[in-house]
Amino acid sequence: MDKAISRFPVPALDELPEDVRHRILAVQEKAGFVPNVFLTLAHRPDEFRAFFAYHDALMEKDSGLSKAEREMIVVTTSGANQCQYCVVAHGAILRVRAKNPLIADQVAVNYRKADITARQSAMLDFALKVSLHAQEVGDADFSVLREHGFADQDIWDIGAVAAFFAMSNRLANMTSMRPNDEFFLMGRTAMS
Repeated sequence: MDKAISRFPVPALDELPEDVRHRILAVQEKAGFVPNVFLTLAHRPDEFRAFFAYHDALMEKDSGLSKAEREMIVVTTSGANQCQYCVVAHGAILRVRAKNPLIADQVAVNYRKADITARQSAMLDFALKVSLHAQEVGDADFSVLREHGFADQDIWDIGAVAAFFAMSNRLANMTSMRPNDEFFLMGRTAMS
C-alpha cells in the first residue's frame, strides 16, 4: 500500500512552473530520486522558491561551520521537534557528509552521548535553545560559543539554521510529509 507523501495535493511535474520543475529535475538527476520535500512544497510555487532560496543560503555557503556540522544542527533540532521527515532525510545527508554511518542516529537521539567534540556539543546546545527556547537566549550563550572558537558569523549561522529548520519541522509535521524510503539506507555502510 502506497502512503501519501503529504496531506496536501502533490502536483504533477508537467503542471509546475518551469523554474520549479527544473529545480526538481536537477535534484532528481543528482540524487537519483526526488526528495518528497520538493514535491510537497511544489504545491505552493512561491513558497517553494522562498524556502529553497533560504535553505541554500544557509546550507550551501562557505561558513565557519562545516556542511556536516550544519546537518548535525538540523538532525538534533529536528529530533527535539519530533520531525520524522527532517531527522530521516537530513540524517542521511549527515551520514554522507560526515562519512560516518553512526553519527546521525547518535545526535538525533541524544547528542550529549554522541561521538562529537566539545565544540560541536556547545554548538548543539545553542541550536536547541534557539529552536525550542529562543526567548531565553542571552549573552552567556554567546560567551560559551566564543570560548569554543565560534566567531559571531558562526553563531549567526548556528542560530539561523536552527530557526529555519524549526519552521521547516513544523511545516513538515503539519503536512505529514513522508520521508523517502531511499533516505533510510543512505550512508549506512562505512565509507572510505
